[in-house]
Amino acid sequence: MKLNVTISMFALTLALGFTACNTEEIGSAQDSQSAAIETTTPTNSNLTAKIGNCAEVPGWASQNGGTTGGGSSAETTVTTYAQLKSAIENTAVKVIKVSGTITITTRLSFQDQTGKTIYGANGAKLVSTNQTKDGSGIINIKRCKNIIIRNLIFEGPGAYDTDGWDNAILDECTNVWVDHCEFRDGVDGNFDIKNKSDYISVTYSKFHYLKPPKAGGSGGSDDHRYSNLIGSSDGATGDRGKLRITFARCWWAPGCKERMPRVRFGQVHIVNSFFNSTVSNKCVAAGFEANIRVESNVFEGVKNPIDLMSGYTAVTVTDNVFTSVTGTQAGSGTAFTPPYSIVKLNKTAVKADISANAGATLGGNTCGSF
Repeated sequence: MKLNVTISMFALTLALGFTACNTEEIGSAQDSQSAAIETTTPTNSNLTAKIGNCAEVPGWASQNGGTTGGGSSAETTVTTYAQLKSAIENTAVKVIKVSGTITITTRLSFQDQTGKTIYGANGAKLVSTNQTKDGSGIINIKRCKNIIIRNLIFEGPGAYDTDGWDNAILDECTNVWVDHCEFRDGVDGNFDIKNKSDYISVTYSKFHYLKPPKAGGSGGSDDHRYSNLIGSSDGATGDRGKLRITFARCWWAPGCKERMPRVRFGQVHIVNSFFNSTVSNKCVAAGFEANIRVESNVFEGVKNPIDLMSGYTAVTVTDNVFTSVTGTQAGSGTAFTPPYSIVKLNKTAVKADISANAGATLGGNTCGSF
C-alpha cells in the first residue's frame, strides 16, 4: 500500500512539474486536450528535451558530451559589422549578443573555435544583399565545436542560382544547437549542414522565402528556393557515420521549393515540424545512404511530402498528418531509432505551436518551453 501511495504521489508531482514548465506550449495549443505531451521511445533513459532550461539540449546535440556554447561567460554586445566580425574571430569572446540590424558586407568566417554562443536581442537581424557566386552568404561556420546560435534572423537577397552561398553553413562542425532562428531568402539555400558535421540539433527554427526567385543564374535553375541541404554530394563518403541531426519543431514555411531537408548519408530525425509551402516540388528528400525518421509532423498543401530518391538506406514515416497534399506520403524500410528521448507534442497540436513559436520569437538568450 505504501508503495502504491508513493508511486501515485511521484506521478502527480511529475505531471504538475511538466504543466508548470510548459505553459507556453499548452497555451499555444489553445488549452486543447489534444496538446498532450508525449515522448519518443528511447533506446536508453537519457532524456534530452529542454523544459524551459537552456542546459537541457534536445536531440542529437545532447549526445557526445552535450552542447553548452559559451555558457554563462561575459557577453560582448555588437551593433555593427566590424564589431560582429571582430567578436566572431576573437577566440576569447565566448558570448556574442547581436543588437539591431547588421548588414553583412563580406561573408563572416567563424572557424576553429570551441564553446561559443551567438544570439540576437529582440528583432536582431543579419542581412546580405549580395547575389554573386563569391560574395553571397552571411556566415560560414567551419571546424567549430560546442556552438549555440539562437534567436537570430538571417535574411538574404533572394534565391539566384549562381552556385553561390547559403545564408548559413555548418562545415565539419560538432555539437551545434541552432535554436529559434529564422532563415529566409538565401541565394543558394537557407541553411546547409555538410562535410562530416555531427551531433546537430535545429529547434524551433523557420525557413522560408519572401522574395521571388531570380531566373537565369549560371547554375541552371530558374527557381532555386532550395532550403536545406544535408551532405554535399554522393561522393562525400567522409560523411558516413556522421551528419546525425535533429530537426525538432521547425517550420518549412511558404516559398520553399525543395530541400526540406534533402539528405545524404546522415541519421536525420524530423519531429513535430510543420510544412506548408504550396509552391513545393518536394519536401523531405532521401538521397544517397540517407537514414531518416519522419515523426509526428504536419504536411499541409504541399507536393510530394516524402521524396524517395535513389540509394537511400531507410525512411520511417510515422504518426504524421497529411492535409490536402499530393505525391508520396509513405516511407520505405526501417530507419534508425534515436539514442535519446525527446519531449514530443501530439501531432494535432503541432501546427498551432510551431506557427506561433518558430523563428526568432524569444527575447534573447533564453529558452522557452519544449
